[in-house]
Amino acid sequence: MPDAAARRGLTVHIVEDDAAMRDSLSLMLGLLGYRTASFDSAEAFLAAYQPGWSGCVIADLRLPGKSGLELQAALRDRSSTMPFIVITAHGDVASVRAAFRSEALDFLEKPFDETELHRAIERGLRRELGRIERTDAIGEVAAQLAKLTPREREVLRLAGRGLHSREVAAQLAISPRTVEVHKAHLMEKLGARNTAGLVRFALAMEKI
Repeated sequence: MPDAAARRGLTVHIVEDDAAMRDSLSLMLGLLGYRTASFDSAEAFLAAYQPGWSGCVIADLRLPGKSGLELQAALRDRSSTMPFIVITAHGDVASVRAAFRSEALDFLEKPFDETELHRAIERGLRRELGRIERTDAIGEVAAQLAKLTPREREVLRLAGRGLHSREVAAQLAISPRTVEVHKAHLMEKLGARNTAGLVRFALAMEKI
């Protein structure tokens, strides 16, 4: 996983006010092959945060200023989907419930086992890689659809609903022959081999 994560620029973000624990985590994860970034408070993390960041977050529950749970909420408000792992020496049921309600990946009590943390990070980065791959796929489809003319998009939309060329022609007040020409252009621009391929792009167009 570290190799795959490194290829995609994934980072394990550590938010911990205890300098010894912060350095220990950074060293341990670095030796395991992970790219890390460390912050001593939620405020420091949020001040540096960029929307394009990817990876996962490990945050102490109790931090000076905003707590780990408040940091988790702040990231959700910023539309971040990075997996979030809470660590603490002072856990309680209410905090655990609050973290998981906000979709925390895991809640680990100190002193936690290195293997346990490693497994949580692995789960988080696998999920993040899956999200990035899905986003990349959507971006590729959007780039292909951007090549289409307005008329070609209209033909694609109607063909995707199962209309035959004559029906599409009637809807758009053009000839069936012109529809066939547009379909040929669609096949070429989208790399679709058949009608099923066009339907797939038509459905994707509705979602973008």
